[in-house]
Parts: sequence; structure tokens; C-alpha cells
Amino acid sequence: MALRDLSEKIEQYVVEIINGHRRTGCAKYIRHALFILSRLYHSAVQLRLALYNEGILRQHVLGCFVISVGNLTTGGTGKTPVVELLAKTLMERGKRVAVLSRGYRSKPRPWWYRMKALFSGNPDVVPPRLVSDGTRVLLDSAQSGDEPFMLAQNLKGTDERRGAMVVVDKNRFKGGIFAIDRGADTLILDDGFQYLRLRPWTNILLVDSTNPFHNHEMLPCGMLRDPIENLKRADYIFLTKCDGRDLHHLRRFLKRHNQLAEIIECNHVPKYLQGITDESRQPLDYLKGKKVASISAIAVPESFNRYLRQLGATIVYQEHFADHHRYHKKELAAFGRNARKAGAELILTTEKDAVRFPEMPAGILPAFFLRVEIIILKGEEAFNRCIAQICLG
Repeated sequence: MALRDLSEKIEQYVVEIINGHRRTGCAKYIRHALFILSRLYHSAVQLRLALYNEGILRQHVLGCFVISVGNLTTGGTGKTPVVELLAKTLMERGKRVAVLSRGYRSKPRPWWYRMKALFSGNPDVVPPRLVSDGTRVLLDSAQSGDEPFMLAQNLKGTDERRGAMVVVDKNRFKGGIFAIDRGADTLILDDGFQYLRLRPWTNILLVDSTNPFHNHEMLPCGMLRDPIENLKRADYIFLTKCDGRDLHHLRRFLKRHNQLAEIIECNHVPKYLQGITDESRQPLDYLKGKKVASISAIAVPESFNRYLRQLGATIVYQEHFADHHRYHKKELAAFGRNARKAGAELILTTEKDAVRFPEMPAGILPAFFLRVEIIILKGEEAFNRCIAQICLG
């Protein structure tokens, strides 16, 4: 536990340097080192891509449609709601969908499981984790990872309609075979832009319209996981968090790097509040005039807090943790006490954070998460063409 907390503190410190919030003392020298490392990382990424393009490293092909959804940056584009929209739309058209995820920061397998796979020489000895079989959620968020668990909850079916499978394995090719063997005919590769081992039928790239490429630097000096020129690999580009602003310059920049990709503008729209302990729902206008405390561990907490203010809430206290932080009960209890002292009436968090909450401490303020869904603003024809091509294949 202490090691994880230390790791998160170091991560937060580095993020503050990258964002320019720390510039003096050691931070200045660390930034110079990060810049050199980012240049080395850029070269490594492009070398790896070239090896796959030349066939020196092998790309695997599965006998069904594979749709990759990913980012150039390290997060904050709102990828999970887009995956959910794709899965629901495809299921409505009769496809049997499985979402393949690596299960980022999920609880590792027992050591003897890993030794079994290592010494047997056969990775299939340890099967992928089945988070949802389409009707039931079979694992918790610690075992599966927060995003796969959230997708499993939102994509599970009913007695009348089968939902989407959610499969977790770092080897997404193995996960894909596992899903196909269980009846899937369409695979969505979650966070797949950098996963070159499995060849997708189409590449969907998400770009945050409010902060497209951060400082244009590669990790660890910036937030880019791929150089901007790799935009050319995308078949469709989803501009997320569009709020009616003029995106002419951004669209022109994207077209300069990729003339063929279709651009789809979309926005993440709050739908309702849901209670964390009793699953009760409240309409959005419930927040009007309320003093609230905000807690989150996501890549871009500013966007969440902006939603709360737009809905009429006043944030009187807030805390932010490292992305994907798994909360302790003591942390929530301390946060609840501080929120109450600040005059808060409610605690608000994101849906992704809510799945990482432990049992809520006794006597804490009413706590809700904000349910957000994606809507397409421009480019719906392109989205429908993409779906139609998959369904006709």
C-alpha cells in the first residue's frame, strides 16, 4: 500500500512538472532530463511502428471485425463513453460484441498463476479474465480494472437482449480468440491505437478538442504516447468535448496530417446523478444552488468540475488524486470531514471514480456520481457509414 502511494505521489509530481506548475529548483533539471527521455521515446515508438510496417514484427489478424479505439495522449479524451456508444449501436444492429481491454491497474493474478504461464511456455494455460459474459458481471473493479468494470456494468444485457462481453488480458490477440470462441463476431479494442500486435479493421482516434496535444511533447516530457504525425494511421477522428466553439483551425491541422480520415465532432453530456450507496437517481437540476465537494482521480479533473459548475453547483471543497487511484476508506472519511467543515451538502465524483470507492464510511455526506454519455454533434453520417460497413461485413 505504501509503495503504491509513493508511486502515485511521484506520478503527481512529474505531472506537475510537465504541466509547468513546478519550474524552479530540482524541477528545472528534471524537466531537462524528461525532455531528453522524450526524444528517445519518440525514436523508440517510430522504430517499433516501422518494424510492424515492414513485417519484421508480426501483426495478427482475427477472423472478425476489430475496431480499435484509442488516443494519441495519455488519457482525458473521454474514451470509455465512445466505446460504450459503439458497442450499444452495434448490438442494436444485431452484432455480438466483445470489448477487449488490457485492464490497466487491475489487481495482478496470484504469483503461482503467473509462474504457471511462464514455465509452461504456453500463455493459454492462464485464460483471459472474463469481466462480463454479456448478461452477468463476473468480476469486481479491482480484478478487472475500473474502465472494463464500468463498461461491463453499462453494457450488460437483460433476459430479452444479450449484452456485450468484456474480456481483460494484456495479450489482446489471446483475448480476441477467447471472445470469438464464446460467440463474439465484432471486437472493440479498447485503448488500441498503440497495440500494434493485433491488426484492426478500422482505427478510431480520439482527440480532446479543448486540449488536443497538450504541449506537443512525447512522454515523459509531455502527454503524447504517439508523435502527432501518426495521426495518419487513423480512419476516423472523434473530436471530443466539443461545446460549440469554432474548431476550424483544429480541423485544418488534422487534415494537414491526415486528409482521408473522417472527422466526427461529439460532446460528453451529463444525464443524471446516481447515488453511490443506494443507486437512487436525481435529475441534473438537483445540483442548482447546492454547495458540493468534488473528488476525482481522472486525467483531466477540470472538465468534471466544469460540468458541476455549469449545472449550478458551487464547489466549496475539492481533492484530486493520481489517475486511476484506488481509494481507501480512511481517505474518504477524511474527505467527508473536510467537505462538511467547508459547508458542502453533497459529495460528487465521476462514474469511473465511483467504481473504485470502497464501502462508504458511516455518517458521510450523501454521495453521487455524474452519469455522462456521448452525443454526436457533427459527422453523424460518417459514424453511420462506419457502423453500416461493419454490419454488412
